[in-house]
Amino acid sequence: MSTIGTFTIRPLDPLRDAELLHRWVTHPKAAFWMMQDARLQDVEREYMRIAAHEHHHAYLGLHDGEPAFLMEKYDPRYVELVGLYEPEPGDVGMHFLVAPTDRPVHGFTRAVITAVMTELFADPATRRVVVEPDVGNKAVHALNEAVGFVPEREIDKPEKRALLSFCTREQFEAARGVSA
Repeated sequence: MSTIGTFTIRPLDPLRDAELLHRWVTHPKAAFWMMQDARLQDVEREYMRIAAHEHHHAYLGLHDGEPAFLMEKYDPRYVELVGLYEPEPGDVGMHFLVAPTDRPVHGFTRAVITAVMTELFADPATRRVVVEPDVGNKAVHALNEAVGFVPEREIDKPEKRALLSFCTREQFEAARGVSA
């Protein structure tokens, strides 16, 4: 994966990054992001809301210095999964979106999710990453499994039927071939 390049992650600037994000979230490949009809102001408003939220954070992922993906991190005790499962200490929720491209690079999306997971587990307080992708998003289920996620069950969220899945630090390291 090292041949793919260098990934860095910075906090998202909702106003400065809104146009870029708008192109990404309204692209047909981002259908599961559920913002297909969003206007630029809608995207600005959503990411201003996230920026102001104590338990939800958005980041822009860069590939060799160029914007390449969006990462969101949230505390599932307060956001997204409230009342839908029993959170454990050290649980961190995650969403990610790879920017659409006309020149796909084999292995790129897997490298992105690996970078996202590495970033989340860089915080020693993170014990387990929680995801809740749409049950129909088979591509992301395969990616999640490739980095160590184990599906637990389907859950009903207000906007979708989701596959609740978990990945501990140990499962992520095992999937990467890193010995503890």
